[in-house]
Amino acid sequence: MGEFTTIQVKSDVLELLQEAKEYPRQTYNEILEHITKIFLALKKRNQYDRFLHTIQQQKMKELWKNEEDEVWERV
Repeated sequence: MGEFTTIQVKSDVLELLQEAKEYPRQTYNEILEHITKIFLALKKRNQYDRFLHTIQQQKMKELWKNEEDEVWERV
């Protein structure tokens, strides 16, 4: 077995960990590992979404800020 350490969690966090169990004998280590993997995947996806948004932002400015559209607003 690998090395173990002790961490302190508030009692309400412990209750959440107990609720998160997928099966009765699932360890807190398994739950935390699963939660961490999900968090990191979401974080990576969010960075990708922000990257796409930044790229698209310039193009949207080009499309929306043109004289043709401004003429229609003054009609």
